[in-house]
Amino acid sequence: MEEQPKKKLGFNIIKNDPTEGHGGYGAGVLTLDNISPVIIDVEAGDAVVDIGAMHARSTVERGIKFLKTKEEVPNGKLYWLVWVTIEAAQQGPMYAGVTACEMTVDRSIRRGYKSLPEHVNNMDKSLKRKIIVSHMDEKSKKILADFLQHHDAGMWARSTEQLKQDLLG
Repeated sequence: MEEQPKKKLGFNIIKNDPTEGHGGYGAGVLTLDNISPVIIDVEAGDAVVDIGAMHARSTVERGIKFLKTKEEVPNGKLYWLVWVTIEAAQQGPMYAGVTACEMTVDRSIRRGYKSLPEHVNNMDKSLKRKIIVSHMDEKSKKILADFLQHHDAGMWARSTEQLKQDLLG
């Protein structure tokens, strides 16, 4: 039997308003339908959408016990979890909210560091259309900018100047 190539995951598809039509309970609430987690492997120089990160179950996070301080994982490999929110603007979809959270993982000892409150708060901020990437290192910003541009040049072009400025300088 021939092996099938692995299917690449893309961003979550923009869906219709889940509260459309009834206007009752839940009307006007934020929905997670338009947010996608992007994992940046800084050392490898690549970025991928990993939907498992929505529940702290990304490929990077699986099998790792996360500790409270960075110092407890001195040899941790740097990753960024980036929450990317897509908004259907009048001229077309765009990257509306982009927030980055640091994560380090040392596979040899199955330990890592991340701040769960930061991850949750940054997911919320991305949903609220905030851009928080200025604390990333230059290499990571370039990886993310390249990924977003190559994923959909039109969405990148329609995105805010702040996102482009914060990532490209």
